[in-house]
Amino acid sequence: MPASRPTDVSTLTLDDASLAEGLVSLRDCLRWATSEFNAHRLHFGHGTASAWDEAVALVLGALHLPWDIDPAVLDARLLPIERRRVVNLVRQRIEQRTPLPYLLGEAFFAGHPFEVDERVLIPRSPIAELVEDGFAAWFPQWSPTRVLDLCAGSGCIGIATALYLPTAEVDLVDISPEALAVAKVNIVHHDVGKRVRAVTSDLFAGVVGQRYDIIVSNPPYVDARDLAGMPAEFCHEPSLALAAGDDGLDIVRRMLREAREHLTDDGVLIVEVGNSARHLDAAFPEVPFLWLEFERGGEGVFALTAAELDQYAASFA
Repeated sequence: MPASRPTDVSTLTLDDASLAEGLVSLRDCLRWATSEFNAHRLHFGHGTASAWDEAVALVLGALHLPWDIDPAVLDARLLPIERRRVVNLVRQRIEQRTPLPYLLGEAFFAGHPFEVDERVLIPRSPIAELVEDGFAAWFPQWSPTRVLDLCAGSGCIGIATALYLPTAEVDLVDISPEALAVAKVNIVHHDVGKRVRAVTSDLFAGVVGQRYDIIVSNPPYVDARDLAGMPAEFCHEPSLALAAGDDGLDIVRRMLREAREHLTDDGVLIVEVGNSARHLDAAFPEVPFLWLEFERGGEGVFALTAAELDQYAASFA
């Protein structure tokens, strides 16, 4: 189902309406929201790292203001309807524990905005750094021409790749038609429909005979223990995009078995497995997974070349 949108301001309680009248400036809203988020001990893991960062994202997003706003605007007076909109969003964030990108209907990935709702995972993968660099570590002399974003969800990885690699053709594959409906909106929004297509498919079933220079994926990888202990905010995300069995590797094992058939000889498989990296190393101790490091933080992303997939094919069988 699509994410819930803020209710009409007329439904605010008298207390909230009175509160909104007291939040005169942008600065007032930022201070109050930060205090509320700290007081209610929210979890921040969907694009922000602190109560202050979350307050900035919420207030600026609610008022349709850019991140690099002139600080002089902080003391500008807000209209009553703007104040009430901020109060309403803060209340939803606290009472429903709804992740902020769902409330705003938008998340940024690799510097670009993507529409999101509760049909898709919220973009937050460190793979964004690889996209921004054009995957140059594996293709220093030439640009990849065909890319597969497997388990694509909103399509953020594949679409951003198409934006950074303007000659590449990209397939977005996901088993969820609902998720791909969101991806199609993002394809149109970024005007990449001539080079990016969305394919409903259970992993590689819908791209038989296709080969790619890059297969990149942020698949479901949360193990049963981590899933049971996740903060309430994650319950709003589709379980299909998170859960992957007892050790979080149900989908990844299939990828490792089947990916080589869809890679070019110079191709590379790049997959995020998060906290399940320890399970992957334990399951395949003989395989030299290249665990990538990121300047902006993040871990649990491995790379294997086509040659390595050939060499260790027996391990994945």
